[in-house]
Amino acid sequence: MYYAEPMAKLIEAFKRLPGIGPKTAQRLAYFIIKLPLAEVEFISRALLEAKQKITCCSCCGTLTEKQPCIICEDIRRSREIICVVQEPRDVLAIEKMGEYQGLYHVLQGAISPVDGVGPEDLKIKELLARVKNHRVKEIILATNPNVEGEATAVYISRVVKPLGIHVTRIAHGLPVGGDLEYADEVTLARALEGRREI
Repeated sequence: MYYAEPMAKLIEAFKRLPGIGPKTAQRLAYFIIKLPLAEVEFISRALLEAKQKITCCSCCGTLTEKQPCIICEDIRRSREIICVVQEPRDVLAIEKMGEYQGLYHVLQGAISPVDGVGPEDLKIKELLARVKNHRVKEIILATNPNVEGEATAVYISRVVKPLGIHVTRIAHGLPVGGDLEYADEVTLARALEGRREI
């Protein structure tokens, strides 16, 4: 299919985004072309500003505009608990809940031998340094409930427990409003394992 060169470049740029195939890239390109110039300039400025100003927190590794991030800087948060997550977006997911009042540590990925990612490629050394240098009493492992997330949680548990730190894992199971008949066996098993007294 023929496109004017600028349109072809725009489609190609959108295809570089995760989860965007050729058809979605084409739809996005047409959408952008139809927008008023002021809207396109606003989007362009937002992209550039985010790329130029957002970095990883020097303490926990989440995305931030200032060092340290507002979570690490907040004196009301408990310094005794660190919730370990894989990616910065996981911090946002937990923060939306509004229940957790401890600190975070972002690993920047998960152990995945298939993808060539080992423990040394993650921010595990930094986690151990934080645990040793502060009065941390509990590490909550909130990695994803998949093979890579489980392997990462097991590895971290093995290296942290000898330090005398209480290590916990978030429970996995059925979503609120879900039906048992539609749950897979692994989810049901996790739900049974994570049961608690009422």
